[in-house]
Amino acid sequence: MKKLLLGNEAVARGLYEAGVRVVSSYPGTPSTEITEAAAKYDELFCEWAPNEKVAAEVASGAAIGGARAFCAMKHVGLNVAADPLFTMSYIGVNAGMVLAVADDPGMHSSQNEQDSRNYAKAAKLPMLEPSDSRECKEYTKLAYELSEKFDTPVMLRLCTRVAHSRSIVECEEREELPVKPYEKAPQKNVMLPAFAKEKHPMVERRLQELAAWAETSGINRVEDNGAAVSVITSGISYQYVKEAMGDQVNYLKLGMVYPLSESQIRAFAEKAETLYVVEELDDFLETYCRSLGLKVIGKERFPRCGEFSQKLVRKLLAGEELPSLSVEEKLPPRPPVMCCGCPHRGLFYALKREKVYVSGDIGCYTLGASAPLGAMDTCICMGASVSALHGYNKARGPEAEQKSVAVIGDSTFIHSGITSLIDIAYNRSNSVVIILDNSITGMTGHQQNPTTGYNIKGDPAAAVDLEALCRAVGIGRIRVVDPYDLKAVSAALKEELQAEEPSVIISRRPCALLKYVKHAAPLRVKEESCVGCKACLGVGCPAISMQNGKAAIDATQCVGCGVCTSLCAKKAIG
Repeated sequence: MKKLLLGNEAVARGLYEAGVRVVSSYPGTPSTEITEAAAKYDELFCEWAPNEKVAAEVASGAAIGGARAFCAMKHVGLNVAADPLFTMSYIGVNAGMVLAVADDPGMHSSQNEQDSRNYAKAAKLPMLEPSDSRECKEYTKLAYELSEKFDTPVMLRLCTRVAHSRSIVECEEREELPVKPYEKAPQKNVMLPAFAKEKHPMVERRLQELAAWAETSGINRVEDNGAAVSVITSGISYQYVKEAMGDQVNYLKLGMVYPLSESQIRAFAEKAETLYVVEELDDFLETYCRSLGLKVIGKERFPRCGEFSQKLVRKLLAGEELPSLSVEEKLPPRPPVMCCGCPHRGLFYALKREKVYVSGDIGCYTLGASAPLGAMDTCICMGASVSALHGYNKARGPEAEQKSVAVIGDSTFIHSGITSLIDIAYNRSNSVVIILDNSITGMTGHQQNPTTGYNIKGDPAAAVDLEALCRAVGIGRIRVVDPYDLKAVSAALKEELQAEEPSVIISRRPCALLKYVKHAAPLRVKEESCVGCKACLGVGCPAISMQNGKAAIDATQCVGCGVCTSLCAKKAIG
């Protein structure tokens, strides 16, 4: 049976066909749909873990326990999961374990660009890189064979364009595998220094064996078109070159990007008159080629930053500009904004009005940094808002404590904000932490999390009580506000900023896009009362605009949240 699948869906299909039993992930674009698609197969136990470290540990425990296991994350999530992953490289597996990481060249939905191939090298783990949906499924299944054959976790590297593009996949039956017996083996599974010292040489030998396997397995393939120009490439970069150059160049397409096959690369290079290495982000393949003494053209011609394209590749390889359509009119920019009725909008407006320093975090609320709200000073990584606020206040003293807050979403708080809040309570930081509880993981597409009361399949689950949790870690001042009520929000901010102890404000209202949320009737502007002062534009709601010198509200967008009504001194909105 053939299906047109996203790359992420194809990975999930590969999990199903490979007999995987346990899947644990934390949502992160562009990897999220892997686990969402996997959850549709009843044969797989799937879960959203609190964070990527936990997900990797769940997968490793399941693999040690004898079941094929999997975890997925985006590139920055791999930073969080690196701790268990590096040690699992030494331990190995019982049943197969695969970790999929989706990089985001171009930073479509990320705070940085990372090349996860560097993690494979650092952790001394094999990495496969598919270039389309068919390979996503095939490489996923192959990864489990390699994992068990070589006693190692295997990494699968995707990127945004592979994860979110579709191509034909041949679907096959599931291979039902029994859970392997578990045998107590401390020297294998307990990484005390004495045991770990014996493992490192084994890991190095394993890399040599994997490189030798790659030479004869067919995972790397040569496409000889008898051309003068040859290209070494992999993943989505192969697709760009293939579409841009066709049979005008020769290809060495690498399916295993670590460890690399020296003999294949040397043999390909010997026949090349001119040899290019085409790869997005880091000069990973290029550096290896140069270490072999090969003369290649790479990053001196191709950029280190951002995504490639067929047009870019054609220009840089052939010196030709492919024709493309363009719009001559100067169109206004369309930056992403918080949705109409977003519960975060009122809170950010209040923060802007109070002129406080806002230590920000990762989520759709990060859009509060954009005009006209402009209510965010920093954004580092998941959970950093809380601990960074603590550091900021310790550096600047009592005056800063009364004019600074941290904002963090409910899912992000569970991910990595709890330990930071413990630091604030334990070290007596007079800091105000605002938890933006919108009852869902919003940024990545409405996934459940441990605060919502439902699991990945929508079944009832234990729900974290945020108020009780904050109290349990040592926070004495906790209050809940409705972000639609600007007066209440402002009052809470003023009081907590003046308090001489740590405090938490929970800004609680469900995401406006949740299906169960019932909205009020849309608001309208009384033109005879509007004086065109534009105060209502201060909240940055997409439903509000100016027409003929008067404010206007688009009834097809407005959800009647009422935040704008409190800004109108003339009471022209009702």
